[in-house]
Amino acid sequence: MRIAILVAYDGTDFSGWQVQPKKRTVQGVLEEELSRALGKKVVLTASGRTDAGVHAFGQVCHFDAETTIPASKIADCVNPLLPGDVKVLKSKEVPPSFDANRTAKRKTYRYTLYLSEREHPLYERYAVHLRDKINLDRMKEAARMLEGEHDFKAFCASGSSAKTTIRTVYACKVEREGNKLSFVVTGNGFLYNMVRTIAGELLDIGRGRLTVSDLKRTLETGERKGVGKTMPAKGLALESVEYEAFRFEG
Repeated sequence: MRIAILVAYDGTDFSGWQVQPKKRTVQGVLEEELSRALGKKVVLTASGRTDAGVHAFGQVCHFDAETTIPASKIADCVNPLLPGDVKVLKSKEVPPSFDANRTAKRKTYRYTLYLSEREHPLYERYAVHLRDKINLDRMKEAARMLEGEHDFKAFCASGSSAKTTIRTVYACKVEREGNKLSFVVTGNGFLYNMVRTIAGELLDIGRGRLTVSDLKRTLETGERKGVGKTMPAKGLALESVEYEAFRFEG
């Protein structure tokens, strides 16, 4: 039986998603406790890897297991064993052809900042503090420019193993609600640190340190020089993953 699970986690105290020797990872904790709950070894495949410190509202994974426990009840079986910073929100049986990674069509990430004169202890874990005044209209104009198919080479950190740096961004939005500022990016896939670098670029444009023309030139040349800095991991969260013929209900 192939089972899909929807997972949420606070990435602060994890060394990222992927299992690493002697490090606490989301995959490692989930596999250990799922194996314990089902009484057999579980190996997870996720929609993609998140880096150390990155959070998730809706990470999608799958695994294969022969069990008498109904797939829909696996979330309830494993959650009492899991620590407070990672939980399975939903679980269901899926066709053997479903692959959480290979069949994913769209992913949405949200990068969050908060505007305040001083740091706020209840925001600091999940958002980046911003004191500067910003031009929201300028950032929205720049965000629209990122939509479509582009070579995002300049927004990829060194160390990436990607075969191509061309990606399609279906939507890039700048949202302001009270003192919270979010960059919400939906695409067919993302390069290493791509969303965190996009966030840095949009922020610098909003601050007036870069211009929309600078962004246009960066997309045309692929040169990383002059690109906004890669923002801290704590502001980034995987919001959702979309599939062509599959979705979690509710």
